[in-house]
Amino acid sequence: MYVGSKAAEKSRITVIDYDEANFLEKEVGSVEECFPFKDTATVTWINIDGVHDAAVIGELGAKFDIHPLILEDIMTTSQRPKVEDLGNAVFVVLRMIECDADVTDIRADQLSLIVGPNFVLSFQETPGDCFGPVRERIRGAKGRIRKLGPDFLAYSLIDAVVDNYFFVMEKLGERIDALEDALVDEPRRQLLHEIHILRREMINLRKAVWPLREVVGGLERLETPLIQSTTDVFLRDLYDHTIQVIDTIESFREILTSMIETYLSSVSNRMNEVMKVLTIIATIFIPITFLVGVYGMNFKFMPEIGWRWGYPLVWVVILGAIGGMLVFFRRKRWI
Repeated sequence: MYVGSKAAEKSRITVIDYDEANFLEKEVGSVEECFPFKDTATVTWINIDGVHDAAVIGELGAKFDIHPLILEDIMTTSQRPKVEDLGNAVFVVLRMIECDADVTDIRADQLSLIVGPNFVLSFQETPGDCFGPVRERIRGAKGRIRKLGPDFLAYSLIDAVVDNYFFVMEKLGERIDALEDALVDEPRRQLLHEIHILRREMINLRKAVWPLREVVGGLERLETPLIQSTTDVFLRDLYDHTIQVIDTIESFREILTSMIETYLSSVSNRMNEVMKVLTIIATIFIPITFLVGVYGMNFKFMPEIGWRWGYPLVWVVILGAIGGMLVFFRRKRWI
């Protein structure tokens, strides 16, 4: 049973069959057309876009001797990245990260790989992937991919996923830099909302990437003839790349946390500036209020009230008090 987002489109199946001298690529209309490639001497890559069709997954699993529990994991699109040695095959689950140009929508789709003696089966949750460079290398016989077996093909697919992580990290870094500049110029509540969204995205990315380190390390440690010793050096390099991605994610999380603290500090400093201005204004009016309060009393015998120069003198005292306090504040560098 499929467990994931509802999909109405038909599953798309593509086959790439190759060796050092020959190459075949085609899209098949039914899963039965994949069956002749099971026991060929060439390397076969069968890719299924969309894992919601239980009939397609079931028929393919029955032909290639895949355990029903593995098929269940393939169709349950919330699996944690993992690697399992099935004896006659190796099962790998990881997450493909995709984002739009503005990095406002980051999606993590499940990718399942089954590595057999002469084939690789890849199951993608949704159409669209980052395997274009791998396909181009196979078509053009570039590098060593046409000379090596399915284990190197599986490494190449995982490496393409990890390389795409770096692309997403670069886009995220640019967005974080832009937010940081805007935060310094003018801290707004909208910026705080965007920072919180990015922090949630970082948590999701961490959940998708952190277990990948164990997956790559597990592939390197597997004692199975399906993973050749010549591929181990590439897996070690891939392991280093996953560590670098994890370190980048952790750095971004720390930067976003510090940005929240910067925003709170900026808001607090701005509030302090406002309070300082209000306090200065209130302090200036304290002696003025005192004078007005004294001469606003309705006593009959107040000598200054009957004095001719009393009113101008009060204004002189008021203006002198204001000027004196402003000079005092300026010397104290409070204004």
